[in-house]
Amino acid sequence: MSVKLTENAIQILEDRYLLKDNEGSLVETAEELFKRVATFVASAEKKDQKIWEARFYKLMSTLVFLPNSPTLMNAGVTNGQLSACFVLPVEDRLEAIFSTLKDAALIHQSGGGTGFNFSKLRPKDDIISSSGGTSSGPIAFMKIYDAATENVKQGGKRRGANMGILNINHPDIEAFINSKSDKKELQNFNLSVGITDDFMEAVKHNLNWELINPRTLKIEKIVKAKLLWDSIVKEAWKTGDPGLIFLDTINKSNPTPKLGKIESTNPCGEVPLLPYESCNLGSINLSFMLSKNGDDLEIDWNKLAATIELAIRFLDNIITVNHYLLPKIKSIAQANRKIGLGVMGWAEMLIQLKIPYASQKAVHLGENVMQFIKEKSYEASRNLAKEKGVFPSWENSIQNKILLRNATCNSIAPTGSISVIANTSYSIEPLFALAYKRTGILGGKNQIEVNKLFKAKMKELGFWNETFKRNVLKTGSIKEMKSIPETIRNCFETSLEIPWKYHLLHQKAFQKYTDNAVSKTVNLPEGTSAKDISEIYWTAWNYKLKGITVYRDGCREDQVLQKCNFNTIENCDI
Repeated sequence: MSVKLTENAIQILEDRYLLKDNEGSLVETAEELFKRVATFVASAEKKDQKIWEARFYKLMSTLVFLPNSPTLMNAGVTNGQLSACFVLPVEDRLEAIFSTLKDAALIHQSGGGTGFNFSKLRPKDDIISSSGGTSSGPIAFMKIYDAATENVKQGGKRRGANMGILNINHPDIEAFINSKSDKKELQNFNLSVGITDDFMEAVKHNLNWELINPRTLKIEKIVKAKLLWDSIVKEAWKTGDPGLIFLDTINKSNPTPKLGKIESTNPCGEVPLLPYESCNLGSINLSFMLSKNGDDLEIDWNKLAATIELAIRFLDNIITVNHYLLPKIKSIAQANRKIGLGVMGWAEMLIQLKIPYASQKAVHLGENVMQFIKEKSYEASRNLAKEKGVFPSWENSIQNKILLRNATCNSIAPTGSISVIANTSYSIEPLFALAYKRTGILGGKNQIEVNKLFKAKMKELGFWNETFKRNVLKTGSIKEMKSIPETIRNCFETSLEIPWKYHLLHQKAFQKYTDNAVSKTVNLPEGTSAKDISEIYWTAWNYKLKGITVYRDGCREDQVLQKCNFNTIENCDI
């Protein structure tokens, strides 16, 4: 079976995924990559290994499902680390801080990302009794982590990614909120404020808010909650950071509360994790889960069910065959066997079904699709539990009323690189633009992307010519092209044209049936106000989302997805 890949997919695979010899020359093809991964993942099976190997190979090589990047890069390689990301604890001792930094460096080198909550660190200028000096505070140590990340490329293949969280009651929270204000510091960190329900109520009623020293547990300072909120919103408008992590919402669905409280997530927020837990992710390509019904397409529920069953088995096998960098990671990963099956290609599925993203019909379908995925995922995990046993911490989990192989089954990841490989839309995001430039993922190289469904539709309607192409490359949109039927324009609305309420409604729909969390960025036009961002953050909390991230177009010069005329006089071409 030959693997059908776009030029952009081949470029990414050759640059970052395919194995190379000591001289840097490629020593495998895309087909061989999928065989390497399938063979290694199937080695977890005690019988019928060749049958599972063939099934896993077909699953990936047809681009119906792809696992997270470290699995594609490292499966079958000596000491191959296959997990996407980890949460590491940061304790308030110098030795512990740098021990965690060492662990993070090893994880980045292996291709993984890391999440940290720095709230246990004493505030800046706090007393250090052992030396008689004063503390540097969490932000100073975050800068050290950031510098280390900058100098340890992930596996030599991708830039390190971190999540940095500080809780809203930490004395240094004001400095944390503003720590990326100059757009130069902490560039290897996504920042989120750890938010509690009590804080949201304090903002709502314009109450005072106590900042507590984590060392002494005494009140260090009292501020107006509303002033903190306004500062968060202002910085999110200016730089895209910080996002919010809703800690109480997360812990209400913590599958293993007896093992501890969840205080952090992975770098993109889709997997809340205990210290030393890892995330093992994979995504189904929804744009391929359709079949013909006369002249129209409809969801092929049987194909989706079969894909889910096989993908859950694949991800569970990762827990078995993975190489663990630290004994603590191995212990908790194998105790809880958390996996996160998600989706990509949601926007392209909707386009093929002729359903506008910004519609209640799309939101309702999203809820139905994710409910189906969750039910079938749990069914597959239950079948695996009967065959291979429940996860070891099952008795102490909230799942102990039903047999399950995995403490969690589903997560909606951002699917950055694997969506490019699969030639589909990112995660559950709408199309960023109909034509755009992708920067920064391959060093200094750029990629031009024109949505294949859009191009095919325009050719079918007779619009696709040189003038039309140049116009779309310049604007990324057909919103103002009144010659195109409104129903078509609505189906091809882009991320910046879709009202923010629909971004959140889609996140809410998928979160309802996702046991981990949903990574979703509310992409906003440049003219969005700080008041709008405040309303988005409030709505996210009211919707019981586990986290929220916004990004106002143009607020950073180095944004990964750009319209072709963004920050450059160069024209894109295809």
